Amino acid sequence: MEVTRIRALRGPNLWSHHTAIQSVVECRPEECSIDNLQGFEVRLRARFPEISPFQSTGHDDHIPMARVLELAALGLQAQAGCPVTFSCTTPTLEACIYQVVVEYSEEEVGKLAMALAQQLCQAALEDKPFDLRAALDQLRELDEDVRLGPSTGSIVDAAVARGIPYSRMTEGSMVRLGWGSKQRRIQAAEMDATSAIAEAIAQDKELTKKLLAAAGVPVPGGRAVTDADDAWKAAQEIGLPVVVKPNDGNQGKGVTVNITTEAQLRKAYTTAREFRDDILVERFMPGNDFRLLVVGDKLVAAARRDPPKVLGDGVHTIAQLVEQVNLDPKRGSGHATSLTKIRFDEIAHACLATQGLTADSVPAKGQRVNLRNNANLSTGGSATDVTDDVHPEVAARAIAAAHMVGLDICGVDVVSDSILQPLEDQGGGIVEVNAAPGLRMHLSPSFGKGRAVGEAIISSMFKKGQDGRIPIVAVTGTNGKTTTVRLISHLLTQSGLRVGMTNTDGVYVNGDTIDTGDCSGPKSARSVLLHPDVDAAVLETARGGVLREGLAFDRCDVAVVTNVGSGDHLGLNYITTVNELAVLKRVIVQNVAPTGTAVLNAADPIVAAMAAKCKGSVTFFTADKNHPVMATHRAQGHAVVFVEGGHVIAAKGDLLQSIPLADVPITLDGAIGFQVDNVMASVAAAWALGQDWATIRQGLANFSNDSHNAAGRFNLFNYRGATVIADYGHNPDAMLALVQAVQAMPATRRAVVISGAGDRRDQDIRQQTEILGDAFDEVVMFEDQCQRGRKDGEVIALLREGLVHAKRTVKRSEVFGEFLAIDTAMDQLKPGELCLVLVDQVEEAMAHIAAKVKASQA
Repeated sequence: MEVTRIRALRGPNLWSHHTAIQSVVECRPEECSIDNLQGFEVRLRARFPEISPFQSTGHDDHIPMARVLELAALGLQAQAGCPVTFSCTTPTLEACIYQVVVEYSEEEVGKLAMALAQQLCQAALEDKPFDLRAALDQLRELDEDVRLGPSTGSIVDAAVARGIPYSRMTEGSMVRLGWGSKQRRIQAAEMDATSAIAEAIAQDKELTKKLLAAAGVPVPGGRAVTDADDAWKAAQEIGLPVVVKPNDGNQGKGVTVNITTEAQLRKAYTTAREFRDDILVERFMPGNDFRLLVVGDKLVAAARRDPPKVLGDGVHTIAQLVEQVNLDPKRGSGHATSLTKIRFDEIAHACLATQGLTADSVPAKGQRVNLRNNANLSTGGSATDVTDDVHPEVAARAIAAAHMVGLDICGVDVVSDSILQPLEDQGGGIVEVNAAPGLRMHLSPSFGKGRAVGEAIISSMFKKGQDGRIPIVAVTGTNGKTTTVRLISHLLTQSGLRVGMTNTDGVYVNGDTIDTGDCSGPKSARSVLLHPDVDAAVLETARGGVLREGLAFDRCDVAVVTNVGSGDHLGLNYITTVNELAVLKRVIVQNVAPTGTAVLNAADPIVAAMAAKCKGSVTFFTADKNHPVMATHRAQGHAVVFVEGGHVIAAKGDLLQSIPLADVPITLDGAIGFQVDNVMASVAAAWALGQDWATIRQGLANFSNDSHNAAGRFNLFNYRGATVIADYGHNPDAMLALVQAVQAMPATRRAVVISGAGDRRDQDIRQQTEILGDAFDEVVMFEDQCQRGRKDGEVIALLREGLVHAKRTVKRSEVFGEFLAIDTAMDQLKPGELCLVLVDQVEEAMAHIAAKVKASQA
């Protein structure tokens, strides 16, 4: 068994809405049915007993090894604790070759699971050992390393529950919530609205105390010190006991509390210097350690933090007791578990010494032994939820502290006997405020109930009813995609929206070119959705990108399918029939939001059938209002767009909007049929987004289809009195549409320049010249250096075969090079004649044609 072409599908895809690993698996002939492999299933289940029961991949009852690989990869992830449920295996037309798709929650974990599953299958085949526990541990460790931590994860989970899309911006905890101009960003438990100055203040504990004291918030007295001698001097000024800590530390690192002697202080100073140079000495405030979480102007959670401790049993040493406590599965080495392993370090030994104990001491049964004076969870402390106990004045002091520093999310550390009464009444105070506070103690406290702090943070960032989304229009089809994308973008721009657009020419934001080339895939779409200046996105969605990575978004507001026709690129990536191509292009329709709209070509039966898969509403378009699909849809009160009396008509119930085609320049008064189709689709999309009709009319009237705005999309030139048309038509359906358009234009003679894309089927290349040979007097065929896998002369030969039965063509030429072919055809043109140039290298060919036109005018 060989596993190749491993892809991560990072969005909704051909197979499901889930993220998934997709691979091509080639089995040996005997592996096409595991019935041929004596004892294999028994050996496999001995190594992985939890693997799901085997089921066939379709009508064939045989279970191929690829299916076993799929179930193993899914099962290993599930057993490792990953939330995955979907997988499938599909045979291809090639014998013993399958496509295997397995859901993942973390991409790297999914890839590792596939690799481990392959090892498992091989071990069962060869009757060799497979360490299941080690494999699961490997998956769990990787999952913990790469997934979001509990703090960030709780915020993201709350966002998902609100329907807010998210994506990770880094491998760490920086996350984008929402899209375009509606997006917000977080990093751990810190939001984008928090200023760097506020964070800097929070890190400077001495400055924080000054500000809080100025606001009337009780804080412990103390000051910064320069060395150990100065620290002891400060302690005497303040009065023992004291606390020594770094001025800008975190997680309790380097903090020593309840210092009562000079020796303890000097040792504490040395410990603090291991973490920072700036050291503070403060008055020790006796009492309990509380963490209060403030979000915005609300106290949303509170916890009492208790230092790590062990309970003596009269038998085991303190070191042994710590080992026993750390065996608790609730205690981990990171932040993924509710508790952290107790850190038995120098600080712990020093703490024991103050109690007259060592690591080898055997405490009496029931004796409590503290291992630290500070109660941070990161060093092994525990937390008890006390949110319901917080006195209103204590909450008010915490909120005032957060606001004084300027933190939107703030962890306020309070030391007092209780939080049931005001701090001033019991000599308590606020000892620290923390930016990006850990949320684990509030989400999963050691004792008490967890609090919905993620929801509180999301509610602070996104007001009620906001979901961080911008309008998204996805456009797919065989022909007309790029023009439709450009026209929809233009219509939205007329409304004052800053539009992000992707197509086969590039990426554009608010009219500026961000990238060039074929940018119709998910990577380009994500760059638009990430851009903070984008109010709406119009995304050309090509087949290749959907196969390669899936969609860049979880759902769209409008999905436009221009046509499928006889298809294009058939035979690539196991998409071999028009029906299979339609299923792929249907992905955007299946992922229309429930409040969204699918805009579908009613005249294309395979496109019209996609309506059944749409969760939202459907608008059909085609020129013929009496088409059965149109008539039925309209009679049911749904939206349709059609042509009548030289007007584009939009109708729904009693609503009727009419736009003269004479006012839509790109249609040449309705003469260019495929442009009329593109206009209808664009009008339907803008209508679905609620655009004003006056604005739509204005946009149609001033949309120019010139070479600067839509290169290679039926661009017209006047060359020495002849008409030159440049277009990127590259499949039989496009040829038919172009022939229809050209025949509507007067000309004394017609010539065409054409090549063929080598990655199309033979019949598709041949059919193009079969169509052109009945409509053009001269055909100039060319071949260039890029043959996309074809041998030299192969494409030309196929084009030549298509002209064998040509009804009109009387002259044909064969040249090497696109520019030479263009020159050959254009140099022969006389006034009144017409030449259609089917450009291959769009940008370069358009520039060449424009230069010839300009030179002729000199």
